[in-house]
Amino acid sequence: MSVSRREFVRRAAAVSAGFGGLQVFVLTGCTSDRPATQARRTRGFGALVPDPDGVFDLPEGFAYQVIARFGETMDDGFLVPHRPDGMGAFPGPDGTTILVCNHEVDVGDEDEESAFGEDFVLAAALDPADFYDPGRDGHPAGGGTTTIVYDTVNQRHIRQFLSLAGTCTNCAGGPTPWNSWLSCEERAIRPRGPFIRDHGYVFEVPATAEPALARPVPIKAMGRFEHEAVAIDPASGVVYETEDRADGLIYRYLPNVRDDLHAGGRLQALAIRARPGFDTRNWEASLVTPGDAFPVEWIDLEDVEAPEDDLRHRGHEQGAARFARGEGMWYGNGVVYFACTEGGPAKIGQIWKYTPSPAEGAAGEADEPGRLELFVESSDPGVLENADNVTVAPWGDLFVCEDSSDGDHLVGITPAGELYRFGRNALSDSELAGSVFSPDGSTLFVNLQDDGLTLAITGPWEG
Repeated sequence: MSVSRREFVRRAAAVSAGFGGLQVFVLTGCTSDRPATQARRTRGFGALVPDPDGVFDLPEGFAYQVIARFGETMDDGFLVPHRPDGMGAFPGPDGTTILVCNHEVDVGDEDEESAFGEDFVLAAALDPADFYDPGRDGHPAGGGTTTIVYDTVNQRHIRQFLSLAGTCTNCAGGPTPWNSWLSCEERAIRPRGPFIRDHGYVFEVPATAEPALARPVPIKAMGRFEHEAVAIDPASGVVYETEDRADGLIYRYLPNVRDDLHAGGRLQALAIRARPGFDTRNWEASLVTPGDAFPVEWIDLEDVEAPEDDLRHRGHEQGAARFARGEGMWYGNGVVYFACTEGGPAKIGQIWKYTPSPAEGAAGEADEPGRLELFVESSDPGVLENADNVTVAPWGDLFVCEDSSDGDHLVGITPAGELYRFGRNALSDSELAGSVFSPDGSTLFVNLQDDGLTLAITGPWEG
């Protein structure tokens, strides 16, 4: 659901006090060396304390600041776009953090959802070449990214500016080891209406502290489909990608040049070895239980720009495994974690982890293949419901944003599979998105998407 700028102002004026409630911390997943399905409590950071301002509940000792608001004027004169989503945090000059933020402005959203204001009047300040899709009649695609420069030492917002323009429905993405953000379009649409270019690509946005627009060049070899998130294994340079479809695939991209994704490469889809077309979703039958792990193989894909948006169908026919709406993805602890928002018999979410082969993407991989494990599968919405964006904390816990139908939390998961609630959107039923830690580990950033807010959270992490 999209909320207009006028509706956001109305909501902000009517903020009510949040309600409290003790948290239950439960183990629903397991690990491959300790198959456990029995619920178990763990404390995490403690019970959530109701926020007197009714915005975001946190454990005792933690606090937040609102560092960006939908509709405010940025330092470059454009407006903060609506629906902040996935984010990446990078080291900036003088110890600052550079935060690159997607905006999931969709096809058909009102002009006031974009950075360009009513009737896209501010778009005239840019050259048409600055947009990936400048559109017809001055109506550019309204998605893209903004960049926030933030001082984590003094918890101070320094500046914010537009950093990618003319893209569509920029949902998640992922950071690169060379300090850029890969921003993913979640709509694989052909030219229609006001738009003149194909959409459904990945774009690269350098993390810069000074206002600058990224070159809006799609990385076409990474495929054209309903992209969600990406993660890069820094050891191998391999790029992994999720697809937000109920019958989506998991992809990997083997770049020809390790740190230049634009230089082409091979796109492949994940398959379970000796189980072609395996269905990981557990909808019809529980074919996988938490702790189950499988050796994988990777299938080469052709015609990856897929003008018919059929890449997943062709991949599945070749033997690729199906996943239930692959969304958030992050590399950490030597593995690639990814969320399947509607996985499991209850269709309320799975968390998977992929352990790459020591010879990932190279000769010898078949002798020691990567392994895919079902890490967590939720059957209780009071524990975890519809996992979306994920990130790995400096101490190794996975932080998961919920995108449920009723009340969304930020959920922590330890490497052992123990779950705890860390935060709650007390303002609305909007999904949470874009959780990511600053490079110095002091600050956790997160978005309240429909509310159009970006928060910076600090507190006793060492506890």
